[in-house]
Amino acid sequence: MQQIPDDLLVGWDIVVLDDEEDSLEVAEVILLEYGANVYTASNVKDGLEVVRNAKPRFVISDLSMPVMDGWGFIHSMKADRSLAEIPVIALTAHAMVGDRERAITAGFHNYLTKPLTVDTFMSDLVKLLIDIPELADYLNI
Repeated sequence: MQQIPDDLLVGWDIVVLDDEEDSLEVAEVILLEYGANVYTASNVKDGLEVVRNAKPRFVISDLSMPVMDGWGFIHSMKADRSLAEIPVIALTAHAMVGDRERAITAGFHNYLTKPLTVDTFMSDLVKLLIDIPELADYLNI
């Protein structure tokens, strides 16, 4: 994969939903470095409100959260016609065989594993988002 341009996500609204402060901060800092407008939430209730208000290009959502988990979040997103088409990427630290397929079957766009690292986060994310036309066009892929 070629070098990722520093301005790759300029003008993109992105929501990150995670109850772990460290993961939330790493994702936010990295996405901001690539020009994104980043909105965060640490629980599903707040996350759904942020998504409704921001209407982001995509959402990254942790699967394991208290009260309502990422599975409940994707169900709520897909049940709301105004949110159903927004791509959501599942995020988990507990990757098991079959989890990616389960996540996609549930309605997630794709699947990322933790920990999020500065070295790999953007390249992993671009690989997952390459089917978004604006991104593929920008990278001439």
